[in-house]
Amino acid sequence: MTASLIQHQPRREPGRSLGPAGRPQAPARSSASRSLRLVAQQEGLIQIHTASFRGSFSGVFSQALRSAGLGSRVLITQFLKGGVDQGLEASLWLCGRLQWLRPAVAGCLSEPCATAEPYATVNPADSLAPGAGPSGLVASPLPFVSDPDREAVEAVWAYSRDQLLAGQIDQLVLDELGLAVDLGYLCAAEVTATLERRPSHVDVILTGPAMPAALMAMADQVTQLRRGF
Repeated sequence: MTASLIQHQPRREPGRSLGPAGRPQAPARSSASRSLRLVAQQEGLIQIHTASFRGSFSGVFSQALRSAGLGSRVLITQFLKGGVDQGLEASLWLCGRLQWLRPAVAGCLSEPCATAEPYATVNPADSLAPGAGPSGLVASPLPFVSDPDREAVEAVWAYSRDQLLAGQIDQLVLDELGLAVDLGYLCAAEVTATLERRPSHVDVILTGPAMPAALMAMADQVTQLRRGF
């Protein structure tokens, strides 16, 4: 059997000339006809991981540790975990780029924040005295009783807020933020306003069993852990 060799010539397209080695050559385009390529900017997300049982934080912690190992600047703040003598002055650092922060409290916080009443009860005869409040209550001249637990939680929140708004981090994990709001350790309006002002490149991850509706509405992604079905 004799094999024949067939030499294929390149097809010549209209408007194109043949370059070296007979290959089609693209027509020259003027600089005015070239399109500009816009590089998409990275946009951070608000993610919520919630569960009725403990377990949502461990997976998020692994994700944060991996991000730090790849070069991201990460801050993890646990608002209600204590008993390990941390606070702002004794926060832990992992991978050189992950800061792990807890409030300087004696133990884990699970009860509502203890606050003083703004009014002191007076005699009914004094109910019309200047400064009288509802039901014959007069504003107490004494300052509110200091709550060291609340002050410790507010201190780590203030640091986390400042790091977020200054754009000093790439990822922020706020553990049990919603529960801290529900128990009265943090102001819900301030938390919401802060997250609304966050830099666009920062990823914010919220974890915990309780999450206010306002934060749920802001989330780009919600992950709910469930079991028993």
